[in-house]
Amino acid sequence: MSFANFACYIAAMIFQYPAFLWALLVLAIPIVIHLFNFRKTIRIYFSNTRLLRQINQETTQQRKLKKFLVLIARLLSLLFLVFAFAQPFMRATDDIQAANTVAIYIDNSLSMSSPLKGSSRALDDATERAQQLLNAFPPDTRYQVITNDFAPFGNTPKTKAEVEDFLSQIRFSGVTRSAGDVLRRHTLRAPLFWISDFQASTMGRIPSLDSSRQIRLVPVKHGESGNVFVDSIRLENPFMIGGEKNSLHVQLRNAGEKAVEGLLVKLLVNGKQVSASTIGIEAQSTAEVRFDLVGNQGGKNRCVISFSDFPIGFDNEFFFTLNYSAKLRVIEIKQTPDQTFVGNVFANDGLFDFTSYEAKNVNYSLLQQADLVVVNALDQINPALANVLAHLRETNTILFVPGSQPDLASYQPALGVLLQAVAGPKELVPLAPPDWQHPLFQNVVEEKSPSLAMPAGKKLIDWGTDRSALLKLKDGRPFLSQIGNLFVLAAPLEKGYTDFHRHALFVPFMYRLASSGKKDTEKLYHTLSSSLVTIKADSLGGEEPVKLAGMQELVPAQRKANNEVIMELPKFSLTPGFYAVLHRVDTLGWLAINADKAESFLRCLTTTEIAQQWNAGGNVRVVDAANALAFGDQVRAAYLGKPLWRYCLLLALLFLLAEVLLLRFFK
Repeated sequence: MSFANFACYIAAMIFQYPAFLWALLVLAIPIVIHLFNFRKTIRIYFSNTRLLRQINQETTQQRKLKKFLVLIARLLSLLFLVFAFAQPFMRATDDIQAANTVAIYIDNSLSMSSPLKGSSRALDDATERAQQLLNAFPPDTRYQVITNDFAPFGNTPKTKAEVEDFLSQIRFSGVTRSAGDVLRRHTLRAPLFWISDFQASTMGRIPSLDSSRQIRLVPVKHGESGNVFVDSIRLENPFMIGGEKNSLHVQLRNAGEKAVEGLLVKLLVNGKQVSASTIGIEAQSTAEVRFDLVGNQGGKNRCVISFSDFPIGFDNEFFFTLNYSAKLRVIEIKQTPDQTFVGNVFANDGLFDFTSYEAKNVNYSLLQQADLVVVNALDQINPALANVLAHLRETNTILFVPGSQPDLASYQPALGVLLQAVAGPKELVPLAPPDWQHPLFQNVVEEKSPSLAMPAGKKLIDWGTDRSALLKLKDGRPFLSQIGNLFVLAAPLEKGYTDFHRHALFVPFMYRLASSGKKDTEKLYHTLSSSLVTIKADSLGGEEPVKLAGMQELVPAQRKANNEVIMELPKFSLTPGFYAVLHRVDTLGWLAINADKAESFLRCLTTTEIAQQWNAGGNVRVVDAANALAFGDQVRAAYLGKPLWRYCLLLALLFLLAEVLLLRFFK
């Protein structure tokens, strides 16, 4: 450090007790002692002083140097001792504005459960840093504390004692907040200390900042831990029908930099392990594990994918539900009262709520609630039914089977499709194999060879070219097409037109067609970021609300409409797991709640990346401290000034020691 810089450093100091500087007058005492030697000189005579005179000259030079060094040590020792009593400190670089108020944001998301290099967690270090803030500022300072829960506690500034009590009760929150969410929550014009791990996957876009907002970014650096989590799940057959075989495909992701070998993945249904598999996953990649679901599963099932991935554990379980309990509602509209093949297919009362109407006696009010409406072999559609079907095909699944003597003009308003009669062949023509990967045909047959016997048919009506038809004749013309929610068959289900209704393909196709239109299909799982959840609830009486019962019992905001309950999930009160949807003593269903997948990507922004993303400088700064104590020292130095009396006292002792050493060893 140059003398000019040292002088500037001294000039920047101010003293808490400047009156003690009058004591600097004591520096005159050693100077006076040095200038005046009060010892009496004794003269000694020698006969020959030539040699003594030479020795005396050398000794006098050494004595003068020693006295000069001792004087300097004494002066500096006294100088810094006086400075220590005056308590100097460097001026603060920042000021507390907004009536001595400080805002603190503590990121308590699930990623903050990551361990630090020691035994503590990132959230523990964050709360310690917040405590250092409380200790750094004056006692009358008030604090606004914001967490991911956005709890009412953070609405108004609180005292130090209230905040200390709040810090002792902070728990992890499953709610993920972006930078924009937190900044909108920070409403006070006060310095904001942002204590977070600055997770790259959840930070989001940084909004433009007002130059008057003072923001201090405080990164909590946890190790780059590897993490395995469930990326997605899917059912091989999305149409869950009791008794059908099905498989669950689970995609696991390794977000770490090291490969994972021999990871044991378990499937639990209603608390019992039903399957397990071992899998290896390369670094920064995914792998899929498959579980076969038993065919006799029924009712409402709570399922968990579980594995052990140390040390990150908040996403080691993935919750979902399988609901087989609801019956499929199927309505058939037919020409005559005779039993039909459609009625035979849906005769299973355990799976289907089947109703058959003649065209002249249809209860139109029930059509809207049906999962599948089958218009079967009507030669003519009357205007009233045509009007209802025209509106129904926008929301409901409809299978249209023409009559043997079709009135195409009456079909047009109901179906919205331009049809024309076909003078087809007299003999039935075999159908081409369908796309076996289509959900309506997937896994229907075990052997998908080209020689597989297919049903045959001939076209009675035609609607043009359809290359994506579900079933085609050998010549490529469509026999069964899907047009939105409408499925159109080219011939009646009668002998002489087709044998599709007698083929083994017919029953599973009709089952899946009914299931595809299910009106109250519930999601396998929800995340904590989900806003609205719909539960089917027929005939709820009274004004008593629906409740969620899990780790705690909650009454969410809700409304009832069309035999459904639409609930708003209380994000800040939920934790991952299962919640029973209760109305009085009845269980309407189960909700499976999982943490947001973004929380499982643990990579955090570096200090340089934080500064670049936030455009740090001026009113936005990064406070990079290795631990909570170092952070507290930086805050005190920036806002209260840096006390220097300890250094002054240390220097006074050092120069006092230098004086003793000079007197003892300088010969």
